[in-house]
Amino acid sequence: MPLGGKHLFGSIEETRVTFVQKGVTKDRSAFLKKLLEHNGFEVLIGEDKKKAEEDPQLYTVGVTDMVFNPTVWVFQRRLKNFDGHKVTQDYWNQQTEDTKPQYWNNGTPDESSES
Repeated sequence: MPLGGKHLFGSIEETRVTFVQKGVTKDRSAFLKKLLEHNGFEVLIGEDKKKAEEDPQLYTVGVTDMVFNPTVWVFQRRLKNFDGHKVTQDYWNQQTEDTKPQYWNNGTPDESSES
C-alpha cells in the first residue's frame, strides 16, 4: 500500500486505528513501527490472514491516532527520522537512507549517464 490520498481506518485487535500500510513484510512493519513510535505514535501491528499455508506471513500496521494520514505527514514533512531530519517519500518507502530533505537532485549529473 504505497502512499495514497485516502484516510483508511479500521480495527486491529479490537482497537480502532488509522491504517498506515497493509500487507507488509515483518521487516517493513518493524521499520514503520520504529519510525512512527520515534514520532510519538502508538503503533499496533496485526497479522494478516494467509490465503494458503505456503504464503508468506504479512502484516497490517496502524496507529491509534485517528486523524493521522501518512501521506499528509510525509509530504508536509512532519515526520522526523532518527537523525532528526525530515522524512521524505523515498525514505518512507525505504528506497534510500539519504537524510537530505530534497525531492530533487541539483548535484552533478549521474556518472552512469556520462559517456
